[in-house]
Amino acid sequence: MIGFRRDAPDRMKPVLGVSGDLPVFSARLLETLRWTARHYVAPVASVLGKAAPPNVPRIRRFAAYPAADPQIPPPGRDSRYVLGSAPWGSVVAAEVEPVLGAGGSVAVIVPTYEEAGILAAGLQPSLGERVVTASSRLPAKQVTGAWVRAATMAGTLLVGTAEIAFWPVAGLGRIVVVEEGRRAMKAKQTPTWHVRDVVRKRAAIEAFPVTYLGPVPTVEAFTSNAALIPPRGRVWPLVEIADRSEEPPGTGVLLERTRRAVHAVVASGGRVFVFTPRRGYAAAYRCVACGAVRRCAECGSGPGRGTECVRCGAATGPCDACGGKRFAPIGAGAERVIEELARSLRGAVGAAGSGAAVEVGTERDLPGAGRFDLAVIVDGDGLLLAPHYRADEDALRIMARVAALVERGRGKRCLVQTAMPEHAVFGALRHGSPVEFLQTTAAERRSAGFPPAGEVVVVEVDDAPAGADARLREMAGTDAAVFGPAETKDRSRWLIQGRDLAGFRVLLRGAVQEWRDRRARVRIDVDPTDL
Repeated sequence: MIGFRRDAPDRMKPVLGVSGDLPVFSARLLETLRWTARHYVAPVASVLGKAAPPNVPRIRRFAAYPAADPQIPPPGRDSRYVLGSAPWGSVVAAEVEPVLGAGGSVAVIVPTYEEAGILAAGLQPSLGERVVTASSRLPAKQVTGAWVRAATMAGTLLVGTAEIAFWPVAGLGRIVVVEEGRRAMKAKQTPTWHVRDVVRKRAAIEAFPVTYLGPVPTVEAFTSNAALIPPRGRVWPLVEIADRSEEPPGTGVLLERTRRAVHAVVASGGRVFVFTPRRGYAAAYRCVACGAVRRCAECGSGPGRGTECVRCGAATGPCDACGGKRFAPIGAGAERVIEELARSLRGAVGAAGSGAAVEVGTERDLPGAGRFDLAVIVDGDGLLLAPHYRADEDALRIMARVAALVERGRGKRCLVQTAMPEHAVFGALRHGSPVEFLQTTAAERRSAGFPPAGEVVVVEVDDAPAGADARLREMAGTDAAVFGPAETKDRSRWLIQGRDLAGFRVLLRGAVQEWRDRRARVRIDVDPTDL
């Protein structure tokens, strides 16, 4: 048992030596750590370590921060979601300066190490040594130094990646979470915790407000108690939809309309970013005969070009619209796009970051990509047909980020190629706001019992012990549905869905420990990103 008490229990052994002189967590932070262990069905010990630095922390003497500016208004106490697009420097500064001016600290959590560096560098000219950067990508000594400063110096601005959500911060007055819907904000390995949910729980326990920033909130954040703050105009710049069904299959990666737009911008001395979602996403296909996008009849995702759906395993057949048996791929990887554009633009095309007039990249190239006169999304359908229930929400978020690369101004825009122009995601892109789309999606989730209206837990077991299926069904009882097991090689996978799985998770903890004691490998994914 982990806890705090004043009196020493019987048979307590004496402490012979102390390695460090700083506590790793407080009583209130311990509540968050325990909640995380319970909610994500993880051992408490594995969560406690997330609050600690890589080296033993020791008290250090730091120079005092400059006196606060009395002209800065006091900080507000409300939690809010500010809709907008990167770069975030000015928005973050407006959120943190009142807290720092009152002598408090702020933690700013961003998806990647690169983005943390960009944001911190932009804030340092005005905030100076208050700005401390932290990420597991940094050397252990540097991370420990950042941890000690944040834990002991009120008035610190801690900018870092997901792990700082658990760090003790002296005088913590607000946490800012940038783009909480990004995949980097959820751990892949047990415990599969999510920054958004841990921060929300910690804020409730420690009584501080949270600011979320992003172009497209998750449905969970959208339906929370954070006030939605929209911009005066569009959340992202102008988006134009190019309908692929207007041209026959076999016309190439880029439509003629798209090629003309790219050539016109290059001829005028402008810059173009061409985005392809090839990396990490299922390919989309359409019927050669009628142009209809191929979709699985069982789950509605893009099934690929094989005879079985890559998501649900259902058998796939000819085109539902015309019976055609030949399907052409929609979209292509970055190399194919570069090759096709280079035929007419020659040396003006290169990979993201090359400085060429036309840069071609994927999602990993978006942070720090700069500003362009035209952005092109080669394959919006590939994002929409990804094999998971959050595909529409994720697709809108990614395409909004691509659109945000475009400078605002006359004639500057994002051009999206799709064979499904009437889809709700493209309607939201045209309107420049995610609000109506999220309202509809939240209602659909409530009807289906998916988060945040319900809960989903995925259980994966390698070499599952005999009776594992029956035990899971017994623990779930009548209040939850158990799907599976889906078998792949030596792994068994179950999906448990219900309105409230708190009781199931308590029982699951004991079963998981038994299976691990039998040397079975077990992974628990609570509210998974992918199904």
